[in-house]
Amino acid sequence: MRIDVVTIFPGYLEPLRHALVGKAIEQNILTVGVHNLRNWADDVHQSVDDTPYGGGPGMVMKPTVWGAALDDVATGTGYAAETAPLTSATQHRSQPRHDERTGVIASGYAATEDSDENQHLPLLIVPTPAGKPFTQEDAQAWSNEQHLVFACGRYEGIDQRVIDDAAHRYRVREVSIGDYVLIGGEVAVLVIAEAVVRLIPGVLGNTLSHEQDSFSDGLLEGPSYTKPRSWRGLEVPEVLCSGNHAKIARYRRDQALLRTQKVRPDLLASVELDRTDRKVLGWE
Repeated sequence: MRIDVVTIFPGYLEPLRHALVGKAIEQNILTVGVHNLRNWADDVHQSVDDTPYGGGPGMVMKPTVWGAALDDVATGTGYAAETAPLTSATQHRSQPRHDERTGVIASGYAATEDSDENQHLPLLIVPTPAGKPFTQEDAQAWSNEQHLVFACGRYEGIDQRVIDDAAHRYRVREVSIGDYVLIGGEVAVLVIAEAVVRLIPGVLGNTLSHEQDSFSDGLLEGPSYTKPRSWRGLEVPEVLCSGNHAKIARYRRDQALLRTQKVRPDLLASVELDRTDRKVLGWE
């Protein structure tokens, strides 16, 4: 996969060089280009914004700058071609983790719902409070993409004509990571990129690590435990030490159901529940 990010603060994307994302870069699973939007500005001050038509507070990011930038990023030309890809921050440990020794074959998720006619176009993701809520389902679908491009807005946002025009070269998605407003789109890009990249086959050592995530089956994930078995008077639940895999699976399912009922009961409406599940929830 290739990820390109267009921003006026390239240093904000430094975290992409770390942890699992950095490891994916190191393993040549992922290529990341971070582009300074100001490179495409056409005045001596490298301005990227102007006052809004119709009046009002704040500034709006200019279509002339964004249009040129997205044109080059889509085709890998101009200033986009001059951007060196990110390298991982540090050499990652080569010794396999315990879950990388289980022999589980890395698997991916289904492609997006786009038609074959448009599937070859890059996917442009524009973080905005006015966008569709970003979900785990989106992360799963986008982990199958070959080229993701992120447009980081600032101020009062990007001129809407940029989004409309980009549909000629991209499949465009305006998304929100929550019902709040950030200073800019960079933090949202880090959130979305991590959620997507960790699902690319080969990034996590064991696909079960993400197949059992919260939201993957519609439920929140239950609590986790590790050694020591007893700590500060608190014990690991006995069933997890029993070696009975069927009972452990049932316990984890029960805990996921109960946590979801307590924290996000709205999610249960779309989860397929059997009779045992309903008994655990106290519905029978």
